[in-house]
Amino acid sequence: MSLRDVTVEVGGHMALSNVTFDVEPGTLMGVVGPNGAGKSTLFNAIAGLLPVRQGKVTLHGAGQGTGALAYVPQRESVNWRLPVTVMDVVLMGRCCRRGWYRRPGKRDREIVNACLGRVGLWDYRSALMTELSGGQRQRVFVGRALAQEASVLLLDEAFSGVDVAAQEVLVGVLQTLRDEGRIVLLATHDLTNLTGRFDQVLCLNRHVCACGPPNQVFTSEVMEQLYGGHGVRLTMDGDR
Repeated sequence: MSLRDVTVEVGGHMALSNVTFDVEPGTLMGVVGPNGAGKSTLFNAIAGLLPVRQGKVTLHGAGQGTGALAYVPQRESVNWRLPVTVMDVVLMGRCCRRGWYRRPGKRDREIVNACLGRVGLWDYRSALMTELSGGQRQRVFVGRALAQEASVLLLDEAFSGVDVAAQEVLVGVLQTLRDEGRIVLLATHDLTNLTGRFDQVLCLNRHVCACGPPNQVFTSEVMEQLYGGHGVRLTMDGDR
């Protein structure tokens, strides 16, 4: 996947400016930056949900049709008052791929069952979403993305409201997908253990401040671009 000089305006304001970077298949990339840095805007632009004023987004090898990309947004639009089960939500991924007006067939249910097994939620398939923890819900949404058979997965703040143990389980699932050749981008505010979690990190503050292996991109200059003087202090504390 590649982005070249991507510029996006939202509400008449420049949300992203000349964003350029590449992601190779088989990469788990963290996207970090302060609030308002444009992380969600970036994902919406990649997914085609926001128009690009200039520049180009290319999904190499995946095409740009249904199933090429799956997006787990920051706030899932689920009506929690409805009796929605884990199976129902993951099955939505097949509907996204095949079309909402086609009834799921035997093959669809086989794929959904396999996806539930991949994210460790087969035993919870009949549970209501309201009965799950935050980490389990996030794994359900990853399972739905898998059911789309997407080669590119975008997860916006998947760690939000999830405890550390559940985060590690989710990272393990994403690393397995990476090892199968998928591209996974995960936006996060959590700067701890980035080297152990991600192959590449994109540092974003409306423009690309840095992009590369996590142990190379977090210089004091980059942290200052991201977080101002507070970022420099974070870097100095990390060096002690």
